[in-house]
Amino acid sequence: MLQKLTHYLSLIKFSHTLFALPFAAIGFTLAITQENFTFSGVLALKVVLCMVFARSAAMAFNRWADRHFDAKNPRTAIREIPAGVISPNSAIFFVMLNCIAFIITTYTINSACFFLSPIALALILGYSYTKRFTSLCHLILGLGLSLAPIGAWIAVTGKFALLPLLFSFAVLCWVSGFDIIYALQDEDFDRSQDLYSIPRVFGTVRSLTLSNNLHIAASLFLLAAGLTGNFNWIYYAGWIIFTSLLIYQHTLVKPNDLSKVNLAFATTNGIASVVFSVFVITSRLI
Repeated sequence: MLQKLTHYLSLIKFSHTLFALPFAAIGFTLAITQENFTFSGVLALKVVLCMVFARSAAMAFNRWADRHFDAKNPRTAIREIPAGVISPNSAIFFVMLNCIAFIITTYTINSACFFLSPIALALILGYSYTKRFTSLCHLILGLGLSLAPIGAWIAVTGKFALLPLLFSFAVLCWVSGFDIIYALQDEDFDRSQDLYSIPRVFGTVRSLTLSNNLHIAASLFLLAAGLTGNFNWIYYAGWIIFTSLLIYQHTLVKPNDLSKVNLAFATTNGIASVVFSVFVITSRLI
């Protein structure tokens, strides 16, 4: 049983939840402090569950939809479905369970979350097919993860607002930027399979430039959020660290050396997200 659980956690790359979950925590905290709502541990748990269910569904569906391509790619052939560790039917059943759990959880939060839940699922599941027809797939992925801060805000307030949207725009640019870096590994494979990606269309050098520009935009959106929300110096200290880590990851990946892509993609961005959220939340609580 434990081994099976481990396989499913690997299937959905559970550790990568660190990318978006800290920004959901930011959205949740800002809604409470900015709009003077009372903290609810039950609601906080529901927001976390929504994040886990939605991301689990999205990742498992991506692995299911890409299983034939993954089997042909030496880098991904060891993934659970092409390796035969998890069957395609089991994976899609897992997706369905998580989608149902997500919708039910949103129903218990408020009507806005419930009515928006099918749109959110359509976006994060539909991403898996975008590489078949557009190199903008990285932006679609970023858009999916950008729902974290605004979704958490709506869970508390039941409405939209500018401040969480600025954080969402930052997440969109940040995730799109580092996904382009990650996709550099499959530039030749994508070309051989007629799959679309920015590295396949623009090449390594221009893709890295575009990724860098997206990360500059992400930093500027976070700066705009700081000014809009009247944050104190703690926020800006976190912003400097986050921006520095974005700069650092671009020093790790060179056009002729992709050996540190995973360090730039997973480790650096995971640390950046967690550290920044700690600074933002602290700035609101003291």
